[in-house]
Amino acid sequence: MKPYSDFAPRRTRQVLADVIALVLIACWIWLGVAVHALISDLAAYGEQIEDAGADFRQSMTEVGETLGGVPLIGQGIRAPFTGASDAGGVLEAAGRSQQELVDQLAVTLGVGIATLPVIMILVVWLVPRLRFAVRAGRARSMVRAGVGIDLLALRALTNLKISTIARVDRDAMGAWRRGDEVVMRALAAQELERSGIRLSR
Repeated sequence: MKPYSDFAPRRTRQVLADVIALVLIACWIWLGVAVHALISDLAAYGEQIEDAGADFRQSMTEVGETLGGVPLIGQGIRAPFTGASDAGGVLEAAGRSQQELVDQLAVTLGVGIATLPVIMILVVWLVPRLRFAVRAGRARSMVRAGVGIDLLALRALTNLKISTIARVDRDAMGAWRRGDEVVMRALAAQELERSGIRLSR
């Protein structure tokens, strides 16, 4: 694989695109973490409700147990405090449920806000970059393996637009058949330039 082009203008654009993509990814991840933290702060209300419910339940239980020990009337007095203690338990459970709900919401929104844009950036930026790197790597391997100029010129005749070929020579195919070295080198250079490889002289 070859990540960057041999040609300065294209290489500059690639580096700039890489930097922008990485900055955008970092920003979206930061935003997801920030949203998660912001929503998680709402769980503090649930903690307060849970603590208040637990304290109330414990207080009512203690009062009920204390008054329940009074002879003759203890059991009658204890019943309302037991009911109040149960109400405190319900409040405590509601506080716990609120915290769990807030945690789930924080994770869902945080991950969703970060993940969807990052996936879109990766599709738009990383996939073409990987395709270029693979194509450039193959082209460089072909050049190093000693693939002839004539074969590269033939690939250019097959792959390039007609207008691009015509700028090299109006009868590029005829020049290739005749073995015109100048035209074939120009076509080979055009083919390699598509892959970001400079044809060595």
